[in-house]
Amino acid sequence: MTTVAPPPPVPAGLGRVLTVPGVYAPRSDSRLLAHAMRAEGVRPGMEVLDVGTGSGVLALYAARLGATVTAVDIDRRAVLAARLNALLARQRVTVRRGDLNRPLLPGRSFDVVVSNPPYVPAPGRLPRRGPARAWDAGHDGRALVDRLCAAAPTVLRPHGVLLMVHSAMCDPEESVRRLSRAGLRAGVSGRASVPFGPVVRGRLDWLRQRGLMDVRDEREELVVIRAERV
Repeated sequence: MTTVAPPPPVPAGLGRVLTVPGVYAPRSDSRLLAHAMRAEGVRPGMEVLDVGTGSGVLALYAARLGATVTAVDIDRRAVLAARLNALLARQRVTVRRGDLNRPLLPGRSFDVVVSNPPYVPAPGRLPRRGPARAWDAGHDGRALVDRLCAAAPTVLRPHGVLLMVHSAMCDPEESVRRLSRAGLRAGVSGRASVPFGPVVRGRLDWLRQRGLMDVRDEREELVVIRAERV
């Protein structure tokens, strides 16, 4: 069982957001990624892309740090929630609906790309609708993670950085390998130990049967993957 630090406290300026049914509510993974953004030095003059924005909490945090922010999500309710939260927070965030980087203009690139993608391993096919679409990610939890690793180099400027959070169940070393093969300088930049959420608790037996979770594990480990275009 790996021993890692607890999640950091909520960063100043992360703020609260409204959530709607079917849209992922900010949790420990959002908090961990916000800390990574602050450590990366997101600031005025930077352009940030938030892929899979959900409620928009990370896009809003980047905007509060002074960045020019574009947020993308494939789910209509998430797009509406992010736009509403930007309006309520009086922050300028461009929110587009679509799959990964497809809603962007060809050749568009960013200084920082952040993503909290669906990453919970799940039996059965990927959901095409409903709340599980925000977290279910195939048998190994990598259905969206692998696609994001492949797309990252096309939207990063020289010295631009990808910051992506996912569970240690999803094989962080595989994420690093894929990003490295794509020409990025990649590694794990942060870890946190968090209590099992309701989704993981509900499928613990299945996760243990597949060897994705040890029977001794009582908490989930989250990781932040950092990849820089050099």
